Amino acid sequence: MREFHGEQFEGAPLFLNSATYGLPSRRVTEAVTGALRAWELGDLAPMEFDASVAAARGAFAAMAGVDAASVAMGGSVSELLGLVASALPDGTRVATFTGEFTSVTAPFDAQPGVTVTALEPGELERRAGEFDAVAVSLVQSSDGRVLDVAALRSSLGSTRVILDVTQAMGWMQLDVAWADVIVGGSYKWLLSPRGAAWMSVRDNLQLTANSAGWYSSETPWSNTYQLPSLQAPDARRFDSSPAWFTLLGAGIAMPWLASLDAAAVHAHCVGLANSVRSDLGLPLADSAILALDVPDAAARLAAAGIRAAVRAGRARVSFHLYNDESDVAALLAALR
Repeated sequence: MREFHGEQFEGAPLFLNSATYGLPSRRVTEAVTGALRAWELGDLAPMEFDASVAAARGAFAAMAGVDAASVAMGGSVSELLGLVASALPDGTRVATFTGEFTSVTAPFDAQPGVTVTALEPGELERRAGEFDAVAVSLVQSSDGRVLDVAALRSSLGSTRVILDVTQAMGWMQLDVAWADVIVGGSYKWLLSPRGAAWMSVRDNLQLTANSAGWYSSETPWSNTYQLPSLQAPDARRFDSSPAWFTLLGAGIAMPWLASLDAAAVHAHCVGLANSVRSDLGLPLADSAILALDVPDAAARLAAAGIRAAVRAGRARVSFHLYNDESDVAALLAALR
């Protein structure tokens, strides 16, 4: 059992796979287990989950540096980006990275009248202003490469930026409030159960609440049979119905993460990854994720009991706040 700022993480030793899914703290596990037991006994109070939704929404807003009123809740990144894609007019040209995660690109690629062009790193940042929109991840899922934000912003002009922070929020100190859309799933670095995602949208992007439902109301519990539907005046009008147990966990994990010193968490996670890079003779980088160009790396890690992933043909490891130097040492020993 490892402890970090009052939270305990049982599975942390040798777990280098937070880029796939994050570990729940003992407090999250106990809360979700208790709610499942209440469900089994018929003692659930569904309205009480609203507090968890509000807490998680507020935490996403705090970490993104935006107003909570601009944040919508959905079940996945692609679901939320579908709202953005459907609002784009015919002829819209969207740029993205070659090898970008499909949840970012598919909603736009599937939209009739929208053209998606994949560009290499460096080229995308230089040419962003040639397109109507850019849809990219701040940190790439496959290898941890970080978007050159300064170069991108210097070339934008009127280009809108749709920024996925799924592989960044939770370990990276963010400066993203400038983006038109900020979206992220909460089951990886935000240490929550799978089934929730969040999106902040600027006022200058007019979306239609195509997936509006009962929870999109200003007062959902009292307007469940209302027609015309009384949609919330802020981004809550884009909310989907909450996955109760997922949001219960997110309402614990995300506010805790938002309360931490983001700079210290960033330095801790990147420092561990850079210890590996340094030992392997790789260039240092400002990322907690790295892909290993080592023969049979995945097999070596598995044999050593190290939990990692294989992405784009390479073993991928990722370091979160519950990892420490003993995980680095075990990784390096396995690779040798």
